[in-house]
Amino acid sequence: MIFYKTNEEIESIRKSCLLVSRTLAEVGKFIRPGITTLQIDKLVEAYMRDHGAVPSFLGYRNFPNSACVSVNEMVVHGIPSDYELREGDIVSVDCGATLDGFVGDSAYTFAVGEISEEKKRLIRVTKESLDKGVEQARIGNRIGDISSVIQDHVERNGFSVVRELVGHGVGRKLHEEPDVPNYGKRGNGLKLQDGLVIAIEPMVNAGTKDVFTAEDDWTVFTRDKRPSAHFEHTVAVRKNGPDVLTTFRFIEEEVFGMAV
Repeated sequence: MIFYKTNEEIESIRKSCLLVSRTLAEVGKFIRPGITTLQIDKLVEAYMRDHGAVPSFLGYRNFPNSACVSVNEMVVHGIPSDYELREGDIVSVDCGATLDGFVGDSAYTFAVGEISEEKKRLIRVTKESLDKGVEQARIGNRIGDISSVIQDHVERNGFSVVRELVGHGVGRKLHEEPDVPNYGKRGNGLKLQDGLVIAIEPMVNAGTKDVFTAEDDWTVFTRDKRPSAHFEHTVAVRKNGPDVLTTFRFIEEEVFGMAV
């Protein structure tokens, strides 16, 4: 069942989304060689709890941590560990916050020091594909309109879209209907209506689209061990167009010093 949100519910989700956005910015300040992915996870949990929220991922389907921290060839769902980030790594941090009964969900892929040109381009194209997908989250469009523009942009730039993992609805639960694939055909799928809130999250591989899940039953790796990037926004479909409830502005201002 799909739950369309009221104006009040969307504003509650926005508060959770802004907290997640600020959490990612706080984490971004500490992304450097030598920090462990477990330290990143602890930063996420502490920041959320200090601001009155509960980490949505912690205990979700028995997930053991507050954030998914995925390095290089890890696509998503990386379990935080004692791995120390190294110069040249890329790391996606994906987290959700539950505040006053509503969930916000976002992800960002960070560079660790100086990275290769391929990784720079992978990050740029993945982020661009998210922006293009968000732009299609309009009343009267269909899920396939979001999916197709993401796939088209990614593949036109020589990368590939993961098929096994998709975006999703967001609200009182972390994962609600509908699924939001990052591949598909324009004009297919659910027709978008006012009040639909979805997480759009392209997962893009530098090489093959093929992936596999590790023995921990969580961490998803690229089959060819080439790097993967992941960005995510929570978006409400509104009469005036897409309303992006999360933001990367805090990361860009506070971590990268960019005026937005």
